Amino acid sequence: MKRLSKAVARAAVTALLLSGTAFASGTAPAPAAALPDADPAMWVVEDEDTTIYLFGTFHVGDGKVEWFNDEVKTAFDKSREVVLELVPPADPKTIGPLVEKYAMDKSGKTLTEKLSPAGREKLAKLLGGMGAPPTALDKFTPMFAMMNLVLVPYQALGMTAEHGTETKLVSAAKSAGKTLGELEGFEAQLKMLGRIPEKAQLAAFEEMLATFDEAPPLIKRMVTYWNSGDAEGFAELMKEMQGSSPEMYKVMMTDRNVNWAEWIDTRLDQPGTVFVGVGTAHLAGADSVQQQLAKRGIKSARAK
Repeated sequence: MKRLSKAVARAAVTALLLSGTAFASGTAPAPAAALPDADPAMWVVEDEDTTIYLFGTFHVGDGKVEWFNDEVKTAFDKSREVVLELVPPADPKTIGPLVEKYAMDKSGKTLTEKLSPAGREKLAKLLGGMGAPPTALDKFTPMFAMMNLVLVPYQALGMTAEHGTETKLVSAAKSAGKTLGELEGFEAQLKMLGRIPEKAQLAAFEEMLATFDEAPPLIKRMVTYWNSGDAEGFAELMKEMQGSSPEMYKVMMTDRNVNWAEWIDTRLDQPGTVFVGVGTAHLAGADSVQQQLAKRGIKSARAK
């Protein structure tokens, strides 16, 4: 990829990696009839009395394909427990205080002041196009401000959290009376953003602003990867993200994948069948959850 695409890739993948704002609220859409079939990637980890399915989610969608069928639905139906990166807070009122605690910039300088002249101009233009003042995001950290903007190109393509995989999985789990758990939670994800050095946050934000208009083609390609279960395609994006911002990659990818592999390792000590859904980018590349499991001597296989 050229440098332009690297920046776009980082912004686009960031939206996939952060599920907190993507489906903090919303209900599953009404089912559509006769949709084209999609085959997103899924892996299985098992021992004598435990089976854990690893499903790669896409936090937003357009509702134009049917993915909750075939092997995904079979694995889901077999599972008594469903575990996601986070489960929407039962009380939405708890979100505001957490945002204030972790996402508000405490440096004494506004986001606008920290940006380059070109960055300030592009941010003002983007916010103005949404009917917001140029200072609308000034009180937030660069990463949280980025979280509020990275989903905009997805929404322009008709992709929303209501059609995202987590919304469907949460609704289906509740309807079936399955145990619903989370690997991180909303607060943990906000804390994670704070572990990215501010210099890296600002660099990523500036690149996202500079390449904002180039995102749609890449997003469409990512959708194609997901629909066809192309883990190799996502692996290439992970390489680009790592090369462009090692600090962000470590915090958002490697560290989390290590933690989740540890969780899976521990969960294998309990009998049962579990359906685990995490952003599909976490299941691709050299630092994927599967690779972290392999380091622990735990095998995973592509589900068929």
